[in-house]
Amino acid sequence: MTDRQQVLDALEGLVDAFNAHDIDRIMSFFAEDCALQMPRGPEPHGLRAEGREEVRATLMTRFEGLPDVHYGDASHHVDGDVGISKWLLTGTTTAGERVTVRGCDFYHFRDGKVVLKDSYWKIVG
Repeated sequence: MTDRQQVLDALEGLVDAFNAHDIDRIMSFFAEDCALQMPRGPEPHGLRAEGREEVRATLMTRFEGLPDVHYGDASHHVDGDVGISKWLLTGTTTAGERVTVRGCDFYHFRDGKVVLKDSYWKIVG
């Protein structure tokens, strides 16, 4: 079981690392056998990446598609080994389209490391 404060600290550190676009710092929070489920993809759970290298490459697409991406207005909640981060994502696509959307990430922890990041976005339109 991961300590509540440890999860809260990790959630705050993850938002800071994402806003710094620091992929090495982001990945320092993830376990070797981690997985990532993106909000869009070919399956009901979205696009799924497994293992550190796949997760890293998939997370990099966020910075490539939204070079100025920022996660603001963040709040965090913890229940056992699950942490939830709610945020307002803002950024501009490489095509110049402004994106503003609310979303959340469900993080599942084991021994203080993220084993699953499951992302959700509101659908705007």
